[in-house]
Order: sequence, then structure tokens, then C-alpha cells
Amino acid sequence: MAEHSDFFERVYAVVRQIPYGRVTSYGAIARAVGAAKASRTVGYAMNASHTLPDVPAHRVVNRLGLLTGKHHFGGMNAMQQLLEEEGIAVIDDQVQDFKALFWDPMLEGAILHE
Repeated sequence: MAEHSDFFERVYAVVRQIPYGRVTSYGAIARAVGAAKASRTVGYAMNASHTLPDVPAHRVVNRLGLLTGKHHFGGMNAMQQLLEEEGIAVIDDQVQDFKALFWDPMLEGAILHE
């Protein structure tokens, strides 16, 4: 369990750095924490993060910009509303202008330790 929690904490450390008005993907976070094939586990970490007010899980989408985790936000439109409050357009559960809004922690200098 400690190994699992440590992984989640590393994921949360990256997610806390996603800038306001930007999004990233489960896979990009997995690569940033050194576990390139663990994007599904990043998703589990996002699902477990909803009690942590400082983890902006709504900024994490799939590799196509789809809001695949939206059903974990306590309402079918809550994730979209949070993104739209940051100026991110979402149509049919997909972030518009995804490539321009995409934040890659590996390219944009995420700090990988706390």
C-alpha cells in the first residue's frame, strides 16, 4: 500500500503544477513520474484525489482531450464546468483547441519531487 500511496503522491505533485487554463493527459503524467505505461493508474489516482482540494484533477483528460473521468466529479457536468470557469471550451465532452492548451510536464519543467 505504501508503494501505491507514494505513486499517487508523485502524481499529485505533478497535477498540482498544471497551470490554470491548461490541461494535460493521464499518459503525460505517467511519463513525468517515470511510469510511462501507468496511465490507467494515474486515472485511479485522479479518482482518489477528489477529497484533496489542492489537486486540480479536472485538468487531467485523456490523450484526445476527452473528459473520460467526468463521472467521478459528483455530477455529469461538474468537470466541464470547472474547465469552463478557467476559460477552456468543452464541446461534446472534448476540450477544444486541445493541442494549444496541452501542458506537457516533461517539456514545461514540472518539478517531480516535493
